Amino acid sequence: MIKLSDVGFSYKGKEKILKNINFNIKEGECIAVIGKNGSGKSTLARLIAGIDVPTQGNIMIDEIDTSNKNDFMQLRKKIGIVFQNPENQIIFGKVHDDIAFSLKNLKLDNIEDRIQSALEKTQMLEYKNRDAFELSMGQKQRITIAGVLAVGTKYIILDEPTSMIDPKGKEEIYKIVSNLKRDGHTVIYITNVIDEILMADRIIILDNGEIVHSFNKEKIFENIEKIEQCDVKIPTIVNTILELRKVGIQIEPEKWTMEELVSKIVQVCKK
Repeated sequence: MIKLSDVGFSYKGKEKILKNINFNIKEGECIAVIGKNGSGKSTLARLIAGIDVPTQGNIMIDEIDTSNKNDFMQLRKKIGIVFQNPENQIIFGKVHDDIAFSLKNLKLDNIEDRIQSALEKTQMLEYKNRDAFELSMGQKQRITIAGVLAVGTKYIILDEPTSMIDPKGKEEIYKIVSNLKRDGHTVIYITNVIDEILMADRIIILDNGEIVHSFNKEKIFENIEKIEQCDVKIPTIVNTILELRKVGIQIEPEKWTMEELVSKIVQVCKK
């Protein structure tokens, strides 16, 4: 479990970026953290990943306090982060060598098996011996995700991972995240993209460095205004369900896809 207790953060001599952050993330949960630009989303991601250290409170990743420098290597084996720009995380040209580098630093065994498995999970095995810098942005992002998976982390933070990727590349990332959820990984998704928000089990809204709302996805219809205040466009599927409810047609989504919605509408019409 990930536990944040009274977490605050500020750079020396500057106003607090985050304050009074308290929440837990259970194993296997997918959390979407949303908010306007400057609300503190990416700072929160870096703190949970242990890249930055809280100036107030503490963050526990299972039994590890992220502030304890002596546990840094163990922390890296538990939690990984993927940033917006994959080029900032790729060090070596060859895909294989780039993934192997962090595995060797962490003194992990079965390196070749780990690389093979991670590339298979991200559908990038055929690029194993390619120059990573020659790949598309979407492919590069899948390589950075593979690098995290190869370590064997059970907690994965995705900090707006599709913001620099074309629509086809985004779909590939969504498939990977769906499979991660299926396989029991815990995912913290920093995003304002509605398709990504709908993949989450729980939604946390940040405003001015504080958590102002937190609700399960099933409560999304009761929190439309709060989401819109984050400059997030409400998706067609949600608007459609709301319109159907106005005329007495109750549909409760499970998979949150248009295909599922159409199927349920057909079922209603047949009755």
